[in-house]
Amino acid sequence: MPQGQGSSMSTHEKPKVDQAVDSNEDNRKHRRGAYLLLGLLIIFLHGSWSVYNIQFGNLPLALDAKQAGKRGFSEASALEHVKYLTSLGPHPVGSDSLDLAIKVVHSCCLLSQEGAGDCSSCVGVMLELARGVAQWAHGFKSGVLFLFNTGEEEGLDGAHSFITQHHWRNSVRFAVDLEAMGISGKSTLFQGTDHWALESFAAVAKYPSAQIASQDVFRSGAIKSATDFQIYQEVAGLPGLDFAYTDTTSVYHTKNDKMKLLKPGSLQHIGDNMLAFLLHSAASPIFLKNAQQHKQENTEQNKAVFFDILGKYMVVYPQRLATMFHNSIILQSLLIWGTSLLMGGLPGLVSFGISCLSIILMFIFSICLPVVVAFILPHICPFPVPYVANPWLIIGIFGSPALLGAFIGQHIGFILLKRHLRRVYSRTKPSLTHNTREYVIDLEAERWIFKSGFVQWLVVLILGTYFKVGSSYIALIWLVSPAFAYGFLEATLSPVRLPKQLKVVTLVLGLAAPVVSSAGLAVRMADVIVGSIVRVDRNPGGLPDWLGNVIVAVAIAVVVCFVFVYLLSYVHISGDKRTLGLLLCIFFGLSLALVSSGIVPAFTEDVARSVNVVHVVDTTDDANREPLSYVSLFSNTPGKLTKELLDLGDEEFFCGRNMTIDFVTFTMKYGCWSYKESSAGWSKSEVPVLLVESDIVTDGARQTVISVDTKSSTRWSLGINKKEIDDFTVQVDSEKLVLLGDKSEVDGWHTIQFAGGKNSPTKFQLTLYWSNSDTQTSRREAKEAADVPLLVKLRTDVNRVTPKVAQVLEKLPPWCTPFGKSTSPYTLAFLTGLRVNI
Repeated sequence: MPQGQGSSMSTHEKPKVDQAVDSNEDNRKHRRGAYLLLGLLIIFLHGSWSVYNIQFGNLPLALDAKQAGKRGFSEASALEHVKYLTSLGPHPVGSDSLDLAIKVVHSCCLLSQEGAGDCSSCVGVMLELARGVAQWAHGFKSGVLFLFNTGEEEGLDGAHSFITQHHWRNSVRFAVDLEAMGISGKSTLFQGTDHWALESFAAVAKYPSAQIASQDVFRSGAIKSATDFQIYQEVAGLPGLDFAYTDTTSVYHTKNDKMKLLKPGSLQHIGDNMLAFLLHSAASPIFLKNAQQHKQENTEQNKAVFFDILGKYMVVYPQRLATMFHNSIILQSLLIWGTSLLMGGLPGLVSFGISCLSIILMFIFSICLPVVVAFILPHICPFPVPYVANPWLIIGIFGSPALLGAFIGQHIGFILLKRHLRRVYSRTKPSLTHNTREYVIDLEAERWIFKSGFVQWLVVLILGTYFKVGSSYIALIWLVSPAFAYGFLEATLSPVRLPKQLKVVTLVLGLAAPVVSSAGLAVRMADVIVGSIVRVDRNPGGLPDWLGNVIVAVAIAVVVCFVFVYLLSYVHISGDKRTLGLLLCIFFGLSLALVSSGIVPAFTEDVARSVNVVHVVDTTDDANREPLSYVSLFSNTPGKLTKELLDLGDEEFFCGRNMTIDFVTFTMKYGCWSYKESSAGWSKSEVPVLLVESDIVTDGARQTVISVDTKSSTRWSLGINKKEIDDFTVQVDSEKLVLLGDKSEVDGWHTIQFAGGKNSPTKFQLTLYWSNSDTQTSRREAKEAADVPLLVKLRTDVNRVTPKVAQVLEKLPPWCTPFGKSTSPYTLAFLTGLRVNI
């Protein structure tokens, strides 16, 4: 920054000392007290929470059919559909409930036209939209097609089948996907392909909710999931928009995804937005023209930055414009910093280096303290993640130590700065009294610490711009707004004036725009991360108990460092640092006491821990012996099952990590087994069969044909060992379901998942093409080994509750819930397999 903003002065300059630094009495008078700093912190936190509530919690008034009229959207009407679909219970592919749901949707469409969140609510909204759209259709330039597809959880099968096989597929020009990763709240636009489409939505949406930051996170791979939108975009090459609910994401794919958690106004929000957008796009010839030209244009040129401001306005501008603007700000910032350091000379350069070091120390201490807490929690709390049902606890558990650590790291840098400036001032300002010099040093060190925030956000802006991260606009706002406030209120062009204390108004004005633009998003992201922990362990027991805590702790610490960097700089010359530190420690201790004692429950009936109960019948080792039958208990939520077993004491479960179960799509690495009363509820006739029909070698190439009989199951998963098998085909009678070609693999296995209806085939033919002859030799040697690897492994699922499973489910605590995904087994699962030495 220019001289007078914290840079040192030459020895030839005679300072004009302000009266404000002439006496100890004045120094004490201008010190900030604990009440002021605490007030600023409360204002900052309250302002952030208010922004979150306005941006994400402010839902429109739900309308009934009379209020909406024939041409409007009625949440009450949509809810009638949702209530009926929810009453059918879970409806996965192949279930009777799904058949009923399809009939209901079909009948509703003809008349106009459990999983309340994912996604009966979407179906209900679409049915009501179809009714409303039909009233306006006479003015349309293009048609509106409503696609009610299933099989999304089975691998996006429904969308893929439509876009590759249906005779209407070539008539589609634009796709809108309605999704859910939670239940209720605002349905946020989290993926969009083209600038013109986003602008069209922004122009007509009544309650815009859109965040490109969500798109950045989703496409980074941090969220291991996909939506039907991926099929529309990648397979069909369609432009489009993707929307999703994210409130209460902890109930996603559990029995708690139910009607009572669906907030009033949620369906009205997405319904009003979608109705306006569909009417606009269908009636606009320009929109249709843009959609038709999509494939011929460079999609990189059409990318855009988009976000909403407090849920009232939506900002959209091209990515290329964002890049140009960001580059301009970056160059100007570098020029200002370069000029400032050049004018400050070596003392200024050293001060700059130490202020940058303070940022590094701030991150180190801010991350380390809550991470230590994350490691401790599993040892002192009933559950490793004791805050899922009450996410606000993370403010005290992780936020307090993160804020304390950030201050400690900054304060170390502040002390180092003072030592450096003391040497500089003793050489360049020998005429100043000791007290005055010390006070001036404090003020200049404070300014360097404040300006270090500019450096921090400048680095983020540079990296975000280089990698074309759409949410880089956040870094831009956090850099420009405080820098402008500082330059307007604090800067002076006089090279001889000593620094003054930073004004509180500088902080308030500087942070107003950043808080409004990103505080709500930060709170929402934290809530989604916490809610996702209930299903973070894809291989139950495969992750350390502390990992979920560490993820949350690091995320909170990073947010604290970025958003509190300016506020913390006001604390270092306060006379009440210890008071503020003590308050943070008390808040942390109180939060820790609440979770460790169980006063505030980790899980409730509405926000429950995922615990799956599966009756397993295993013939993997020897198909000719009696099947091994037992009931398995496991959880995708980190932690052991100690608390659950307190209610299951008489069911004779024993737990550990030495009872690994390979469920084909995942591996249970920690869980509980019980053999008690496990022989009832299934029959040998249901055990799947893998039979080698032929095994021949022709011209050095080995080919094996295996018949697969899944018996009564029409939902199964088959794993094929890619270390042994180069390629394979799957066919039913003469029809090939899987053709020869490149096959993907994960950890050496290619997995096929099949889910069909009642009349689906149950007998298949699997043809395996082995690897080269070198592996054949090693395979012959492996015949003598005690542990021969599997060649193929099969799990078949039956949606039936056996007597033993029914007992366990009845006795489980009410804060437990089954977690259902396409990769999860039903309550009755059969396992079998073939070894490589067939």
